Amino acid sequence: MPTARHAKQALSRRQLLVRSAATVALAGLGGLAKPYLSRAADRPLITSGIASGDASANSAVIWARADRPARMQVECSTVESFRTIIRTASARALPDSDFTSKLLLEGLPPGKDIFYRVRFEDIADAGISGEAQVGHFRTAPLVQQSVSFVWSGDTAGQGWGIDPGRGGMRTYATMRENRPDFFIHCGDHIYADCPIEAELKLPDGSLWRNLVTEDKSVVAKTIAQFRGNYKYNLLDENLRAFNAEVPMLAQWDDHEVTNDWSPIGTADETGYTEDGTSRLVARAARAFHEFMPIRELPAQAGRIYRKISYGPLLDVFLLDMRSYRDSTWNRHGDGNDACILGSIQLAWLKRELAASDVTWKVIAADMPIGLVSEDGIALGDGPPDRRECEIADLLSHMKRAGIRNTVWLTADMHYTAAHRYDPNRAVFQEFEAFWEFVSGPLHAGTWAPAPLDNTFGPAVAFQKGCSAEQGENLAPCFGLQFFGRVDIDGESEVMTVTLKDVDNRDLWSVDIEPRPDARPARILSQQF
Repeated sequence: MPTARHAKQALSRRQLLVRSAATVALAGLGGLAKPYLSRAADRPLITSGIASGDASANSAVIWARADRPARMQVECSTVESFRTIIRTASARALPDSDFTSKLLLEGLPPGKDIFYRVRFEDIADAGISGEAQVGHFRTAPLVQQSVSFVWSGDTAGQGWGIDPGRGGMRTYATMRENRPDFFIHCGDHIYADCPIEAELKLPDGSLWRNLVTEDKSVVAKTIAQFRGNYKYNLLDENLRAFNAEVPMLAQWDDHEVTNDWSPIGTADETGYTEDGTSRLVARAARAFHEFMPIRELPAQAGRIYRKISYGPLLDVFLLDMRSYRDSTWNRHGDGNDACILGSIQLAWLKRELAASDVTWKVIAADMPIGLVSEDGIALGDGPPDRRECEIADLLSHMKRAGIRNTVWLTADMHYTAAHRYDPNRAVFQEFEAFWEFVSGPLHAGTWAPAPLDNTFGPAVAFQKGCSAEQGENLAPCFGLQFFGRVDIDGESEVMTVTLKDVDNRDLWSVDIEPRPDARPARILSQQF
């Protein structure tokens, strides 16, 4: 249940959205999108809203995009009136980054609502600046208190883009109504390989009418087209309002590049660089980092896997199951070495999990563990093989090290589910029982549930997707769009996971009590 703090926070954030509704410019998004007409044409504009990300106890990333070369100016305050400014910072928005700009705000007070104000100044004349937009995030606490967050994935897939007549990307509006402390996007922010057409016919004969842009009308190959995919999504007012209100923890999966991509073996006609890197992947990665409010890690530029600490109750471990995987299909009998995390990331995860002294350790994964897929991890019934071996190694390490209270969150499958992994049902048994929760899509086609294998003993506690009668790739307007919500109580430390739909209905929930020892967390209750 929401705490009094969350109720008070919800009121403040609602006021924020009313008082600081974003002025949105659509310039530079293709000839088919109507441009924003400014009365002060010489002033740089914010084109795609503002966003924050990777919020910790004393810092957060701020992001925005200008319509020309400019300097982003950011002010932040702990009061909505900005009566007192506690931090200022600036960064350039230049053509090399498609006029996107992001910076790390540091030295912030922990456990506080932070209001930030963004405007762009002319790159040559600081006296010329555009209109400001206001956003909000909350820094992580240093003391034990309740935490709430949401997660999902899969946006603008299978040709289902922004239909303004159907309310646009409605799941973002629903998630915003939940007033979470932050949002984990588990990947497929865009579908670079799925062009958006003007109209799609629905089963009842009616039409889905997409907003279209030039760059989103083709499969992305150039850096401009990859960037255009992100700019297309930011045409949606629900997404812009959500970004201004809720900090994001961003991962990626395959459709940020192309379907089922791997580091080697994925390229277009431009091929590979001298070091064997795919030029297509490099362009996609560049656009991802330009448009995501993600921390830059100086030691490993472009790295996506990382840990975000959110107070004494929670650490979030964000994985990258794309950049370090093997480059073959995941099939039994293939003698090649196989991996999904890679040795360096796997060693990092083991080390960071062992070092974590918080109550709950959430592992945010691109893909689920036990759903059979040639592109994923699970191969079908039997002992661990190929990519499953890395997971077996990780799970057995967690048991030996006494790493307790872990929960896996993921998306990718275009339906929602709760899976309980139990060694008593498993072929491989050297691990402690744990939960895996799947949710999505945010705004894409919905699919039917997939089969599980018995390698790690998963069982379905709940699942919901499209039925055989509805068919595959069910349009978002049929209501089967999903996200998950996690609440951790500040006093009892109980974690409540709730699977929800686009209309904010609670589909299923479970209360999980943490354990002070290495035994698995105890299930207190489940609700349908």
